[in-house]
Amino acid sequence: MADPLPAALGPLLRAAKARLAAAGIADPTLDSRLIVEHFSETTRIEAITEPGRTVDSTALAAIEAALRRRVAGEPVHRILGYREFYGLRLLLSPDTLEPRPDTETLVDAILPFARATAERLGECRILDLGTGTGAIALALLSAVPAATATGVDISPGALATATQNAGDLGLSGRFKALHSNWFEKVLGRYHVIAANPPYIPSRDIGNLQDEVRDFDPRQALDGGVDGLVPYRIIAGEAEGFLEAQGKVAVEIGHTQQSEVTAIFAAAGYRLAEAQRDLGGNDRVLVFER
Repeated sequence: MADPLPAALGPLLRAAKARLAAAGIADPTLDSRLIVEHFSETTRIEAITEPGRTVDSTALAAIEAALRRRVAGEPVHRILGYREFYGLRLLLSPDTLEPRPDTETLVDAILPFARATAERLGECRILDLGTGTGAIALALLSAVPAATATGVDISPGALATATQNAGDLGLSGRFKALHSNWFEKVLGRYHVIAANPPYIPSRDIGNLQDEVRDFDPRQALDGGVDGLVPYRIIAGEAEGFLEAQGKVAVEIGHTQQSEVTAIFAAAGYRLAEAQRDLGGNDRVLVFER
């Protein structure tokens, strides 16, 4: 049985960190700080300037429960219920992939084109396939005031989460959620088609980190027998929904650049840009007709 948590903020942070460290959590300092700050409604500055500040019993109970969940392997952002992405706070749900910093590379890659299109035409229409939390679409909308986006997902729960995120961020007037299996129900043409599709080969799902395998929805991970099925669908069907000067941007697994490039080349696209993520891995490909 773990020792009871101290009520003073400074000792509480130290105790929480020690408990996560003892459990072998990879980043106990960050995770304990996120949990304590969230459930005690305090800030990092308050922890430094008011270490003796008392945390009430309700918050302590919530922190205790959160630490137990973290020790049991649940990702910290699932416990908090949100994750920051491109400076936006996005709610998570069991139906959504947890957006990760690597995917910000996709936003970085397509943002200059989206901005230029909006400046040239007064608008930029974005299609985000497999929108999940709405991360890619909402990041682009927040950065390009003239843009509009349609977020497509096969999961009604994911669409509900994306819609709530759009509303919370004041972007619901420019965001539309569409329940569709890839392009099935999509109408119209778009200047940007973006996707972070499932790209893990089915047989590899069991080898993923526990935090991914056990808490991200399988539907958002499983890319079929070779991990490339979604890219074949996107490359094969995007032309009917892409404006003449439009671009298709996809996130990829770090070993998939040559295969995905070949799939798009066979469908009449040329690779306009390739971007690496923060870890130096191949991560984003941008194609044009």
